[in-house]
Amino acid sequence: MTVRVIFVSPAIGPELRQARFADEASAYGGGAADGGAPHGGDALDEAGARAARALRPDLPVASRRFASPSARCRRTAEELGLADALAEPALSGCAPGRWRGRTLDEVAAEEPEALMAWLADPAAAPHGGESVRQLCARVAGWLDGTAAGLTGRLLVVAEPDTVRAAAVHALGVPDHAFRRLDVPPLAVVELTGRSGRWNLRLG
Repeated sequence: MTVRVIFVSPAIGPELRQARFADEASAYGGGAADGGAPHGGDALDEAGARAARALRPDLPVASRRFASPSARCRRTAEELGLADALAEPALSGCAPGRWRGRTLDEVAAEEPEALMAWLADPAAAPHGGESVRQLCARVAGWLDGTAAGLTGRLLVVAEPDTVRAAAVHALGVPDHAFRRLDVPPLAVVELTGRSGRWNLRLG
């Protein structure tokens, strides 16, 4: 049976505006076990919340709803009228290890070689968290496992890098393409298909 998976990226908030690595624990590589405490700050700002509410009427009815467990995705889901969305750890963003809570500019100034390695090599995880390759494999596993086992329409509020990983898997392109995909706030990306065969729908 065919399933339709509609991904929605989170609305704008302080972390996205500041290009800051997520400042909360993750279930995948570099979460609470690395000694950090999740606090996350404000998930969305008022402009982001307002934009999410404006999108609500355009979203289709779905038989099941999921969300990345981050504060900004949970808050976006609420503003979209999806407060009952199931928090799904497999849809977490890429765990940034010791870079959690730091801005991209801060990391560039303090660890330029490590940052360049992370940007250039999908297998690199110099921060001690999760590599892009691991993220792509995790999201592919959720699509081909959990999502493919369902029918109808699924609505998923997910981190931008989770959406990028889903698109990489659907298109069957190398994980180096991950960095070539841009996912702006409240982007809607639709996949249709089943395990092992997904189509990316544009427009």
